[in-house]
This record gives sequence, structure tokens and C-alpha cells, in this order.
Amino acid sequence: MIKVKKRKILLLPGDGIGPEVISEVKKIINWLNSNKSLDFEIDEDLVGGAAYDKHGTPITDEVFYKALESKAVILGAVGGPKWDNLEFSKKPERALLKLRKELKLFANLRPAICFKQLVDSSSLKPEVVSGLDIMIVRELTGGIYFGEPRGIKPIDNGQRKGINTHTYTTSEIERVARVAFDLAKKRNNKVTSCEKSNVMEAGQLWKEEVQIIHDKEYPDVELKHMLADNCAMQLLRNPKQFDVIVTDNLFGDILSDEAAMLTGSLGLLPSASLGAKDKDGNMRSMYEPVHGSAPDIAGKGIANPIATILSFSMALRYSLNLEKEADAIDKAVQKVLDDGLRTKDIASKGTKEVNTEAMGNAIIAYLQK
Repeated sequence: MIKVKKRKILLLPGDGIGPEVISEVKKIINWLNSNKSLDFEIDEDLVGGAAYDKHGTPITDEVFYKALESKAVILGAVGGPKWDNLEFSKKPERALLKLRKELKLFANLRPAICFKQLVDSSSLKPEVVSGLDIMIVRELTGGIYFGEPRGIKPIDNGQRKGINTHTYTTSEIERVARVAFDLAKKRNNKVTSCEKSNVMEAGQLWKEEVQIIHDKEYPDVELKHMLADNCAMQLLRNPKQFDVIVTDNLFGDILSDEAAMLTGSLGLLPSASLGAKDKDGNMRSMYEPVHGSAPDIAGKGIANPIATILSFSMALRYSLNLEKEADAIDKAVQKVLDDGLRTKDIASKGTKEVNTEAMGNAIIAYLQK
């Protein structure tokens, strides 16, 4: 294999269980360096509440510039009750929003896969979720989370008004739609575009622009439009009708969480946030598990590292062009689950409960075979 030099990977463990699960990713990166003739350069720094405690801000300029210079950013998790009462601009989650916005990570990829070994963990019937494999593409830097004006202001009679603005432009819709259509061509060739075009002008624009892109550039891909509230219902009724779902920031936030819970294994689900490719084919990116910081189990060594490990696999696939290595990690995870190894969150009768470190070691053991 050709030796790859100095691909910088920035690890941001964050808060709660973040450092524990990132530690297992670091072990896999070091294993790849030692065994697969790769030469990843690892940097690690603070983000979220951990950064606030040390620096008074959820992300420093130094860390942000490190992210700019990295081939991929791998995040653990941020937030926790300790920081709930901070002013809005200081909250740990603001670090995520800054990274997404300033790195121009406009497309969030959230796979919802029901692992065959965990089909009984879903709250839905096995026949409904068995074999489930959905990819949700969420627009990440526009819409109501970033629109202006926003804020809370006093009005008459001692009352207050909260203001958020939901806006989208043609170019914002086009670029995320292309990501969805390109993914569909590598999967089952179906895209469902979700909005609220019946009550929102921004939703009407979304529907129209997605249709235009489809007709011009992807006529061979099956496209269906669906209202977001109907999509939420259909995900529970018949989730396997979907292949790729593309939607805006707000609806994507909600629908991707719903789809994740269909699988019964939130601790196994990764995500990727991608930017546009430059003229050399490089793009900025950030990868993180779907689960949160789980402060209630932090420090106990029982967190499930699989979602973070699979997030690193997505980084190998989408940012580092190392599909063979990504496939090897994905297969190692499946083998470990086949062996009945489970962390506490997914353990059941007849399985063997292991801690965070043991799960990571078991995955590496399969990589070595």
C-alpha cells in the first residue's frame, strides 16, 4: 500500500462520555498507523463545557484554526447539566454551531440502520424494522437556527416576544439536494424530500428547487415530495419505504432523531457533517456520534464507543478516501456484535456485557484477523 503522509485528524473529546469514546477511536487510528502503512497525525484539544471551564469560551480561536487545517474533525460529545445556566453564547453547544457554520458544513448525514443483532431492541415490531437502512441528509447551516432577526425582546404590557427567522435560498437548497441525489445513486436510487410547503413559503421554495435540480441533473433518480409531519408518521408506520431523506435544518433535526430511535440502538449510530469540495477534491468535515454526552454514566467506563468508531469509519470513507479501511472497521463492528459482546446500553439476556475499553479492544482484534 502507498504510504500516506501527514493526514491531520483533530480529536475533540468534549464533555461527559466524550473522552472515553474518543479514546477508543484514538487506539484504532494508532493501530492503522502501525499496521496499514498510514501516517495520520493526531491532534487533540478541548471543546464544549471542558473548553469553557478552562478558557471561558466553548471553543477557542486556536481550536477553530486547528479544525480549518485538519482533514477531518472527530467530536465526542458536548454539554451537560453543569453548564445549563450559562448565557446562551457560552453554552457548550455553541461550539458545534460555530464549527458547522464557519467550516461551512452544510450537509449532515445521519444513517439509521437497524443492526440485525439488535432488531429486538427496537420499540417497533421486528418485521417493521428488520433490514432498515435509511440515510437522512439534513441541511445544516441555514433555516431557523441561523436566520436573522432572532432574539427575545420586551413588548407592551410587560410581556416578551421570542423571534426566530426561517429562510432558505436557492443555492442553499441546491447544494444539499445534490448531496442527497448523489448518495441515492450509490444506494437504492430513491430520494424523499420533506418540507411544509402547504403552510410555509420557505417550504414551497424548497420543494420547487429540489424538483428543478432533479429534473435538470438527476432525472434517473426517483424523487418523492412529502410533508414533514407525514414523514414523521410514515417513519413509524413503514420506515423501509425510505432510502434517502433530504430536508431542512429544523425538520432534519427532528426526523433524524426519530429515525435513530427506530433502530433501538442509539449508541451505534454515527453522523457526518460535510462541506463543499474545493478544486482539489478536498472538503472540510466533522464526524460525531448521534448520542449525547450522557453525564450520568461519564467516568464509569461503560459508554458504548461503537457510534464514535463508526463516525471515524465515515471519516475514512468520505474525507480520507480510504474505503477499504472503512469497510474493515464496519465489518469488525458487525463481527463483535455477532459474538454477543454488548456494552451496558444494549446488553440483553444471552449476551456478554463488556466495558468501553473491552469493546474497543475487541474491534481492533477483528481488524488484526
